[in-house]
Amino acid sequence: MSKVNSFGSKDQLQVGNESYEVYRIDKVPGYEKLPFSLKVLLENLLRTEDGGNITAEHIEALGGWVPTSEPDTEIQFTPARVVMQDFTGVPCIVDLATMREAVGSLGGDPTKINPLAPAEMVIDHSVIADLFGSDDALERNVELEYERNGERYQFLRWGQTAFDDFKVVPPGTGIVHQVNIEYLARVTMTREVDGVLRAYPDTCVGTDSHTTMVNGLGVLGWGVGGIEAEAAMLGQPVSMLIPKVVGFKLSGAIPTGVTATDVVLTITQMLRKHGVVGKFVEFYGAGVAEVPLANRATIGNMSPEFGSTAAMFPIDDVTLDYLRLTGRSEEQVKLVEAYAKLQTLWHDPSVEPVFSEYLELDLATVVPSIAGPKRPQDRIELSESKNQFEHDLNDYARVEHDIVDLVGTGSFPASDPGELSPEDAEPAHAHSHSHASHAPKTASKPTVVSLDDGTNFTLDHGAVAIAAITSCTNTSNPSVMLAAGLLARNASQKGLKAKPWVKTTLAPGSKVVTDYYEKAGLTSYLEDLGFYTVGYGCTTCIGNSGPLLDEISSAVQDNDLAVTAVLSGNRNFEGRINPDVKMNYLASPPLVIAYALAGSMNFDFETDALGTDTDGNDVFLKDIWPDAAEVQSTIDSSIDTDMFQHEYAGVFDGDERWRSLPTPEGATFEWDSESTYVRKPPYFDGMTMETTPVTDIVNARVLAKLGDSVTTDHISPAGSIKGDSPAGRYLDEHGVDRKDYNSYGSRRGNHEVMIRGTFANIRLKNQLLDGVEGGYTRDFTQADGPQSFIYDAAQNYAASSTPLVIFGGKEYGSGSSRDWAAKGTSLLGVKAVITESFERIHRSNLIGMGVVPLQFPAGESWASLGLDGTEIVSIAGIEQLNEGVTPRTVRVTATPSEQSPEGKQTIEFDAVVRIDTPGEADYYRNGGILQYVLRSLVA
Repeated sequence: MSKVNSFGSKDQLQVGNESYEVYRIDKVPGYEKLPFSLKVLLENLLRTEDGGNITAEHIEALGGWVPTSEPDTEIQFTPARVVMQDFTGVPCIVDLATMREAVGSLGGDPTKINPLAPAEMVIDHSVIADLFGSDDALERNVELEYERNGERYQFLRWGQTAFDDFKVVPPGTGIVHQVNIEYLARVTMTREVDGVLRAYPDTCVGTDSHTTMVNGLGVLGWGVGGIEAEAAMLGQPVSMLIPKVVGFKLSGAIPTGVTATDVVLTITQMLRKHGVVGKFVEFYGAGVAEVPLANRATIGNMSPEFGSTAAMFPIDDVTLDYLRLTGRSEEQVKLVEAYAKLQTLWHDPSVEPVFSEYLELDLATVVPSIAGPKRPQDRIELSESKNQFEHDLNDYARVEHDIVDLVGTGSFPASDPGELSPEDAEPAHAHSHSHASHAPKTASKPTVVSLDDGTNFTLDHGAVAIAAITSCTNTSNPSVMLAAGLLARNASQKGLKAKPWVKTTLAPGSKVVTDYYEKAGLTSYLEDLGFYTVGYGCTTCIGNSGPLLDEISSAVQDNDLAVTAVLSGNRNFEGRINPDVKMNYLASPPLVIAYALAGSMNFDFETDALGTDTDGNDVFLKDIWPDAAEVQSTIDSSIDTDMFQHEYAGVFDGDERWRSLPTPEGATFEWDSESTYVRKPPYFDGMTMETTPVTDIVNARVLAKLGDSVTTDHISPAGSIKGDSPAGRYLDEHGVDRKDYNSYGSRRGNHEVMIRGTFANIRLKNQLLDGVEGGYTRDFTQADGPQSFIYDAAQNYAASSTPLVIFGGKEYGSGSSRDWAAKGTSLLGVKAVITESFERIHRSNLIGMGVVPLQFPAGESWASLGLDGTEIVSIAGIEQLNEGVTPRTVRVTATPSEQSPEGKQTIEFDAVVRIDTPGEADYYRNGGILQYVLRSLVA
């Protein structure tokens, strides 16, 4: 459609010698009262107004935003660019390659399939901390990464050459979100459109939920599923409702001894308690100017842990100083300043914007904190950590003991532990030990462990098995990274050492960190405590922690020990970090080192000594904690612009390993029929230009009956692939040795592997079965409904043309933006998911894969309605969508089956249809978002 300029907003901005076309938001009535983030959306609508998808009415609705109203106006947001990491990004490029072929078969031009918005991928999710604590750990881990992932990397190299406007940052460079804020983000974009140079706000969507880190730089962006990212790359806007915006006022200053991590854990707890799912959060007030850019990015990064869509900071002098520090050109910095001031996007602390809801934090009240043992919002004051650990340990033991009492010790499928492998912010759940092996069969007792080097020690509950400085959240932040380095120096100089059972790893977010550690003279002290660099990428936070030493792993398993991990990450869900580790705690980088010295969570830093110095005196944490002034002076003296310019000069070139990869050529990809990594998916098989009418769901069976807080970690395939699993069987049948299975994440480009790992998390509790955990269900195609792998049962249902549904509880699908959680659900044959509530991204992704999301009536659940999952389920009313009407509710009828208890009655109820926008209805009618885009492009 042609562009429209209803408000006469098109204008020119002169900066230096350059003139830019701009769309001025001050032409829209009501603009002045809008929060920063909604002003960005307003400009987006003005610039993309076409009279069809984006109309003057949409723009007026945003200008007339009523802060307290429930969101009900759909708008189409067109992000300026797309960022990806390799695990979630590979399927995007696989799908684009498949779409090229499909366009050809429908009579179109395959080369039409190109990113229409800049798309950049950072390969950061594939390195595993296999080796640690040695000089060659980094080199060996990179070698292993290429051995495991060479085939995927060849495919990505093809994509980099075949597609226009698609760039790849090779392995070993850094974490996607840190590369984004240090290099990729523009803050103000420029692009030539119809021969005219245009300036507009930098906005992005990313295939990782922590894309929100860039919010700290004043860039509006958030994580979406790979499905939505593909559509955005192909020019499709993101459908969204104009959100509520929560104003979070910052005042005061961070006290001595408190870190940015402590602040972010406090904010996470506050916002999760307040409730911000589906909302924007925006920081304002005089305190904002006191928050360094790196701290802003740390806060923005944790937006998924609050539950908000975005967590924005406005543009100000702090933003400009960071752009200069990281090597952006002076012309770019001047453009950012001039554009932000023209569009009233510049922070004015004297103006209090209007928000939907308000919170406030006096930074002076923040205290040192950790969070755990299994959720980021479960903040614990450091002074209470020992007592809280004892309480959590007792709770854990009691729950495990109750399960064993309930089901005995022989009810779970036997399996053996496998090697830990990487995943995008996902758990290492493929190590599916029987639950009984995790439960305390007898009272556990401390055990003596002897290592090959002659070291002996006693291991007990609470032992810190992993201490990892890792993840995008903190490894971008010099204040906490240099605090860790200075603490390591102080500890080393007093003769302290990490305990021998602690796996110590350092995974910086970019090579710049290594540069400033070297310049500050801190590298040798970190290494003295075992914190050698193991890689530049996501490691422990996403389950890439690598294995524990064999002797320690055996002691943990044989003695049912509840050992712990302490990491500077953002996710600590159960089963996520390492299969041997039951309890995971988030902490600042200096506290990670402190816990490595302490060696146990059963430790009080105020009263317990970390060890003795060379004179035999007790050393406490307060004796080695670095002074805030020294941290700042070290930042000032050890970080400079040259470091950033040097490290990013050839950022897309890669090392010799990358450059020497054999790279296929051609506009369409030559699929290798023998490949077990990259296969052509079936999404477009048999597709025609005409849509097939949607139908009601008749005589479906329940594949899984799930409780509250089932995350995409539980649904999406992740971790290493177990030999006796359906995915392991598939790889065996295709001649892959068990040692070469690799991880689900690395095989994300192969739908055959991924579908077999969907709903296979060892902690998944499918309540169709009593007391069983893991990827199992009852197979109702057989008379007695026996226990079966979920994949195997789904195959039997498909053979009998039986559609499937899933019952869930509250907050279904929370967690990372994970396309395979939706793709796998769809490919298993699930037609509807009925829950009490959904998290935003997963609900949207289900629709994008042709699965209808439904909710039980308000206040009701499968339990309260009396549904046990043995029923035959039919859903009437979906067919209204064929008439262009999205029904508010549909009628669900659950009738007893031969597997139902005697005397069970038919249950009927009206389920709420969670297709929330007309755009989502279009996607569902087309069978999914990719089919909709493909038909649009060919038409």
